[in-house]
Amino acid sequence: MTTIPSKADPTPRTYRKALTIAGSDSGGGAGIQADLKTFAALGCYGMSAITALTAQNTLGVTDIHPVPAAFVEAQLEAVFSDMGTDAVKIGMLYSAELIAAVAARLQKHRVRRIVLDTVMVSQSGHRLLRGDAVEAFKELLIPLADVITPNLPEAAVLLGIEQEELKDLRAAARSLSAFGSAAVLLKAGHLEHDPQSSDILYLPQEERFIELKAPRILTQNNHGTGCTLSAAVAAYLAHGLDIPEAVRKAKDYIHAAICAGVPYRLGKGHGPVHHLFPFWQ
Repeated sequence: MTTIPSKADPTPRTYRKALTIAGSDSGGGAGIQADLKTFAALGCYGMSAITALTAQNTLGVTDIHPVPAAFVEAQLEAVFSDMGTDAVKIGMLYSAELIAAVAARLQKHRVRRIVLDTVMVSQSGHRLLRGDAVEAFKELLIPLADVITPNLPEAAVLLGIEQEELKDLRAAARSLSAFGSAAVLLKAGHLEHDPQSSDILYLPQEERFIELKAPRILTQNNHGTGCTLSAAVAAYLAHGLDIPEAVRKAKDYIHAAICAGVPYRLGKGHGPVHHLFPFWQ
């Protein structure tokens, strides 16, 4: 039943708002869809600017249709000029033109609390960032970010080295910080020999490292984990938490979401995590 507010009600409440700038996943496990589910689960009003459409399911990406840069700008302008946002998560951008368009709008509106997920390749190996866009990514977007969240393959691409050379994660995180972000969350999930999922958060201004550990979960339902983690960091930043606490709570959330998704079966490949486990099982 709908309750009609009385005239005596106090000043209207405001939402904690989070915007995702990313690609659409038709399978619902990653990208815009994962981000919006995460925002909702963590108490944020979610908004979106779609940068690309993907034909995607649990088996992988079969096609990509980039959205014209001018239309991405129009989506961003529509959100920033009216509703505004408390935090932004950036995912798949695909091209240098899209990167430049997004960076320009973020600067124009002086957007704060930016979490940049360095999306480059899908779990199935489909390239999600064109090779000629990597330099634009480093020069235009990373310096605007409060937190970047590369995994090991993405870190190797950004640093121009082979993944096998990333033996010292702290040194790698420090090197990544030279691109200008306020913090680096280096995700070590690809170290499959490690029984712990041990990520490194580096805060360059404090010259401080924080190790974030969680037991590794053996499951095929791990599609969209990177998108979900970065969206959770943005959601907690939108609530006013500082970077270390936002990252810690986001790590706890993604670990719980993976655990909750283990019993389910969806599709023939890598299924999603359970984004809404706090509300239904």
